[in-house]
Amino acid sequence: MHTNEALFAAARSLIPGGVNSPVRAFGSVGGEPYFVARGEGAHVIDVEGRRYIDLVQSYGAIVVGHAHPFVAEAIAEAARLGTSFGAPTPGEVNLAEEIVARIPGLDRVRLVNSGTEATMSALRLARGHTGRDRVVKFAGNYHGHADLLLAAGGSGMATLGLSGSAGVPASAVADTLVAPYGVVPDLDESVACVIVEPVAANMGLVEPPEGFLAGLATECRRVGALLIFDEVITGFRVGPSGEVGRSGVTPDLVCLGKIIGGGLPIGAFGGRAEVMSSLAPEGPVYQAGTLSGNPLATAAGLTVLKMLDDDAYRSLEEAGRRLADGLGAAFDAAGIPARVPRSGGLVGLHFNSEPATDYDSARLTSEAAYARFFHGMLDRGVALAPGAYEVMFPGLAHTPDVIEEVVVAATQTARDMAAG
Repeated sequence: MHTNEALFAAARSLIPGGVNSPVRAFGSVGGEPYFVARGEGAHVIDVEGRRYIDLVQSYGAIVVGHAHPFVAEAIAEAARLGTSFGAPTPGEVNLAEEIVARIPGLDRVRLVNSGTEATMSALRLARGHTGRDRVVKFAGNYHGHADLLLAAGGSGMATLGLSGSAGVPASAVADTLVAPYGVVPDLDESVACVIVEPVAANMGLVEPPEGFLAGLATECRRVGALLIFDEVITGFRVGPSGEVGRSGVTPDLVCLGKIIGGGLPIGAFGGRAEVMSSLAPEGPVYQAGTLSGNPLATAAGLTVLKMLDDDAYRSLEEAGRRLADGLGAAFDAAGIPARVPRSGGLVGLHFNSEPATDYDSARLTSEAAYARFFHGMLDRGVALAPGAYEVMFPGLAHTPDVIEEVVVAATQTARDMAAG
């Protein structure tokens, strides 16, 4: 069972679709997935020994590179002391302190086990704190797979062409209102909260229009609703304080994940002390988790955050710029209609001549063109996400030489696409 084909066949007999997260099955790009045996910095190596420059980076959970020795040693040292206790540990206090120190307006934070847990819990907290039921989200923003948020989601939801999910009763989303991204909705006193990806990174990559985030904050204050930034992707990726620091807009709650676990499962949500005090055991809003604050995840996450200094963010910005400029030049040279938006170290890709500004325009991307580009790049040793609505995650391991290899592969692939 040492080939990708054999492993996928075995997986399909044991796991629904052969994967534990739908996009991994290559359904939208065709073909069968490669199975990763190990990672090294900017690269992954599959079970057949093929080496790929990896722009997936665990969908953003990895930022310093795969198997970084500092992170690996932090995990090993923590594991030698025990892997889970169901009791408080120093590591969770240390990680919480680092998060609180970095994000303006965030006084307290609760650690959980995933981004979905973070958003789900933040919405429960917002409802409990305000005594209201209604939640406003934006079309194309993906906030995890909790029932009440599976409405007009991006990412895999967009790839699958779904606006919801079987098994989610109408009652679960009856109080979820969906607004167009980039437009400040008119709220009333029935709304508990507005949740938003401050930079939309699950429908390709769409930057917020000027004034949108500040307008949301103003409108939420007007009616007493809470504003929630879902920074599971952008948190500590686009800057040392995430989009909160970069935008200058302070929400009531922030949801985090990915980077703060250093590649291990984690999530977090936090905000103003007044709001967080409504959370059990201080307040009436219940939330709990056996593995929350896991000592391996907190050790890995704290190690990574300590590595993300000003020089690191300059490197991430430069890697993103080089990648976006290089891909844009490759498509221009081949005459391929494509847009390569960038936000800090995040890089998107839309196969369309017009820029994407919301969910409707983002869905105009050619999924067929993306599939051709995906396989052309994979054949040349570059791994992208197997879905047209994900983003690319160049990290600290993606040196200028590595980025240049990607651009060369893209230039050749775009030329082949143009030739038909």
